[in-house]
Amino acid sequence: MLIRKSPGGSIYPYYYKDGELFGMHFGSFLDDEDGLLARMQAEEAFLAGTSRSLPMWIDFYESRLTDRVLAEFLQGFYRLRARVTRLALVGCSARDQRRVLRSAHIAGIELPFPLRFFDDPEEAKSWLVGRPFEESGL
Repeated sequence: MLIRKSPGGSIYPYYYKDGELFGMHFGSFLDDEDGLLARMQAEEAFLAGTSRSLPMWIDFYESRLTDRVLAEFLQGFYRLRARVTRLALVGCSARDQRRVLRSAHIAGIELPFPLRFFDDPEEAKSWLVGRPFEESGL
């Protein structure tokens, strides 16, 4: 299996607990809407050039989800729906979680895969590969 890196530096596919997934890092853009949108578009182009369907997780920590960012995110994942089996969003505030769901509803976008929100990336990845999450005792 050929392992590649996405424009955001993520390994594709990423092996985790005997499963495969893909993670996108849209976090730490703060108020840089243009930078975040450029990363999202580059990742979408990368995924459009693949032929596999995988569970995916997205890190949104420390990025402002403007209406423009939400619209592009939802439209992009609707276009990529054949490449996604499950989607986990990590680092969204409770307010942004509601905004994601509400924006999809208002836009008439029905994502044909399960979507869940998480605070912990490890918990998200465990859910994506169908394995129990075990917190370390560190």
